[in-house]
Amino acid sequence: MRLLLVEDDRMIGESLVKGLRDVGNRSAFAVDWVRDGAAALAALKDRRAEFSLVVLDWNLPRQDGLSVLQAVRASGSTLPILMVTARDGLNDRVTGLDNGADDYLVKPFELAELKARIRNLLRRAQGRPTAQISHGNLVLDTVTHTVRRGDGAVLLSGREFALLHSLLERPGAILSRTQLEERLYGWDESVQSNAIEFVIHSLRKKLGAEIIDNVRGVGWRIGLLP
Repeated sequence: MRLLLVEDDRMIGESLVKGLRDVGNRSAFAVDWVRDGAAALAALKDRRAEFSLVVLDWNLPRQDGLSVLQAVRASGSTLPILMVTARDGLNDRVTGLDNGADDYLVKPFELAELKARIRNLLRRAQGRPTAQISHGNLVLDTVTHTVRRGDGAVLLSGREFALLHSLLERPGAILSRTQLEERLYGWDESVQSNAIEFVIHSLRKKLGAEIIDNVRGVGWRIGLLP
């Protein structure tokens, strides 16, 4: 999952990027961070970036978060947006929600709550009522970051979990190398030319060779499982 974080405070931004990328030394999300509203809109217009959710601060330089929110919704986008702000008044919360925010979190907040709200919004966007995604005898849990195949639990790295999650979101859909890289890596993270193949090879070793199909010249999709 790739998130866009829009936060002008350097200390808060650095802390959130680190926290959102890490779950027990495993990567949870690919996070891109911008520090003003104009940069946020430019990032969202960049067709090379495919974001699953935006974490948007209200008080931003150049263009405030409410203006960014209004511009995104005016474009017809239904991208989940979680607004985070120190504005804790009822009128502020109502204004944010009425202008298209999917959720509203008041600063200061705990990282665990932010992650829980992000997971909830992603489930809603995908039409899933629970944290579990099942495909054949494979079950992936987005809250506990665990994977089971049949009766056995399988320990995956953060990259492995993220790639498997991306394929399970749309069983049968083929994702290219570029699409998978966009879901697994942020702008400031270096990507080796064979990084995706390495993760897929590792997943096949842990879960079985049939877990992922290669469609030559196109990309990869989740395999047919019993």
